Amino acid sequence: MSAPAPQLKSTPLNAAHRQLGGRMVDFGGWDMPVQYPTGTLEEHMRTRTHSGLFDVSHMGEIEVRGQDAITFVNRITSNDVTKLVDGQAQYSALTTPQGTVVDDLLVYRFAQDHLLLVVNAGTTEKDWDWISSHLTERAVQLRNASSEYCQIAIQGPDAPGILQSLTQLSLDEIKYYHFREGAVDGVPAIVSRTGYTGEDGFEVYAAADKAEQLWNKLLDTGNFGTSAGVLPCGLAARNTLRLEAGMSLYGHEIDETTTLLEANLGWICKLNKGEFEGREALVRQKETGVSRRLVGFEVIARGIARDDQDVLISGERLGKVTSGSPAPFLKKNIGFAYVPVQFANEGQDIQIDVRGRAVAAKVVKTPFYKRER
Repeated sequence: MSAPAPQLKSTPLNAAHRQLGGRMVDFGGWDMPVQYPTGTLEEHMRTRTHSGLFDVSHMGEIEVRGQDAITFVNRITSNDVTKLVDGQAQYSALTTPQGTVVDDLLVYRFAQDHLLLVVNAGTTEKDWDWISSHLTERAVQLRNASSEYCQIAIQGPDAPGILQSLTQLSLDEIKYYHFREGAVDGVPAIVSRTGYTGEDGFEVYAAADKAEQLWNKLLDTGNFGTSAGVLPCGLAARNTLRLEAGMSLYGHEIDETTTLLEANLGWICKLNKGEFEGREALVRQKETGVSRRLVGFEVIARGIARDDQDVLISGERLGKVTSGSPAPFLKKNIGFAYVPVQFANEGQDIQIDVRGRAVAAKVVKTPFYKRER
C-alpha cells in the first residue's frame, strides 16, 4: 500500500484564490494558483501595462537579531551587509564552500541589531538548517517567522497609485530596494519597493491574519473586473515576467551546482569585504576564469525552447536550457542556458533540441525586457 500524499502547505489566501477561480497546483509542496480564468497571457500583459497582484506569502522569513547580527549575516552571504543602512534591502545569496548557491535571498536591515532574511518557499527549511548550523556568534538570535507573515506584491505602472491610496506613507520617497514601516488600509505593514517582474511596484509584508483584508482591498482599489484594472496573477505569469526581466530562478539558473560567477551574479559577490562562506573558491574561479556561463537566448526559427532541453553548437550537445518560454510582451520565444564560456558571446548562433528538432537561436544581451523609466 502506497504512503498517502503529503499534505500541501497553503498560504492565508488559499480560499481567496479558489473563490477567484485560481487553478491550483503543487508548487514545491505549496498549494498555489498557477493562473486565473483570465489566463497567463492577460495576467502578464496587464502587469506590464497596468498592474498585477501576486500572493507571495509562501516565501520564508527568518529574523536575525542581536549585536552581532550584521557580522553573522555578512559571513554567510555573498553581498556586503555592512553597506546597508536602516530601511534598505539587498539581493544576495547563501553560498556553499564551493561558491555555489544554497539559495538566493533578500536581506532587509531594520536596525544594526535587526535583519530580516526573505528566502525561497521551497528551500525555507533547508535554508533555516543551513543558517542555524553556521551560527557561532553568541550575540545573535534566529527565529523562523515564516508562518507569521503574509506577503503580497503589487506590480506594474499603476501599482504605486493603487497602493498610495491605502497608506499615509509617501511611496515616492521609498527608493528601489528600500522599505518603510507603516499602515496599509490600517494594517501595520512593511512596504518594500522590490519585486520579481521587472516593473515598478511594492511588496507588502503584514500579519498573516490580515492577508485577505489587504488582498481584497487592493483588488477593490485597483478596479478589479475592469479592462484596465488590477488582475490577480498566478505562478505562470510570475515566471514569464521574471524571465523577460532577466531574473534568475532558484532551481533553474542557480542551485548548488552553479557558482555565482557562472550565473553572472558577480555583482552580488563582494570578494573584498572579508571572509564569507565560499569566498576562497570564488576568488580562485575568478582568477582562473569560468568554464561555462549563463546566457540569454532568443529563438529565431519556429519553435519554443523549454526547460532542460539541450543546446547544440556546431552539432555538438554543449549546454542545457535552464528556463525557456514565450515572452508575451516582447512577442518572442526566449530562454536562459548554460554554454561553454567561449560560446557565451552576444550574437553566437546556437540551436535548441526541441523534441528532436534542432531549432535555430542566438545568444542575446539580457535583460530581454527593461521598463521605460
